Amino acid sequence: MIPFQYERASNPEAAVHSLSAVKGSKLLGGGTNLVDLMKQNVENPSTLIDITRLQMLTEVVPAEGGHRVGALVRNSDLANTPDVLKTYPLLSQAILAGASAQLRNLATTGGNLMQRTRCYYFYDPSLPACNKRAPGSGCGAIQGFNRIHAVLGQTDEGPTSAHTCIATNPSDMSVAMAALDGLVEISGPKGKRTMPVREFHRLVGKTPQLDTNLQPDELITGVHLPASAAKFATHSYYLKARDRQSYAFALVSVAAGLELDGDRIKSVALALGGVAHKPWTSKAAEQALIGKPANEATFKTAAEAAMQGAKGYEHNAFKIELAKQVIVRGLTLAAQGTQRSAEGAAA
Repeated sequence: MIPFQYERASNPEAAVHSLSAVKGSKLLGGGTNLVDLMKQNVENPSTLIDITRLQMLTEVVPAEGGHRVGALVRNSDLANTPDVLKTYPLLSQAILAGASAQLRNLATTGGNLMQRTRCYYFYDPSLPACNKRAPGSGCGAIQGFNRIHAVLGQTDEGPTSAHTCIATNPSDMSVAMAALDGLVEISGPKGKRTMPVREFHRLVGKTPQLDTNLQPDELITGVHLPASAAKFATHSYYLKARDRQSYAFALVSVAAGLELDGDRIKSVALALGGVAHKPWTSKAAEQALIGKPANEATFKTAAEAAMQGAKGYEHNAFKIELAKQVIVRGLTLAAQGTQRSAEGAAA
């Protein structure tokens, strides 16, 4: 770890000013991802700007019929907030499926949105090929060990291409927030703006080094969960397939929410994790569900639509069929009802 400067922001405006004024600076919230990357010499910020004392960013409060989640709300607090458990159980399930209790006690909402891929080649500077860590160096995962890597939305022009990257986004929370149409609240030198969670994270394109559409001098201040997401409270489920039951990132996950009219699907919330560089949403899959009966045949049709165009590699081709099965199972559990599904999973 290289030497760095440390300063503490007194308010969001001061944090934004420091980000703008100090080249190479990074924000420090929970630090559960950033500090690890600094230890590995993957991230080498010149200055750490401590925002942990900004109390105005630590609350979950009603807002515009929905709820506003401050950027510094700890994951464990968010998952166990009564209003979240009642109105957005899908979000609570997703957060509790991620990391360990110790990490959730420290990790923040904003930091979770910003966490970086767990690709082996990105995390290990001794491995020379990683366009995300060192643009232009190639992608070691293409011809290397790629079991956890993307099968949707990836660029794979060849292992030596400057744009090639098949890394995946590791966040569980972001998948649920994307499904629920959350809005990221952002402050920067030019003022405040909002961005849908579905647009916050990027596909690789020609900039593999960039994970999000947040500018270097901008600060996440919170996430707005819309009132419309409450309609999925009684029929939602977050299902995560992973190598071990706890403390593992998703091979494939699905955040599924249904609004039912009898046995028909009136509206749907659906997003996938573990399959792309961002939480993956599919309009085709949503359209395959709306107006249809909530049964296995409908869910299988939606799963096929969601995975259209998927491409696997030597070690991860299994994820395509796994994803289809996870989608069907997640939708089935959501249709059963949130409380019933949770009880069945616990049993």
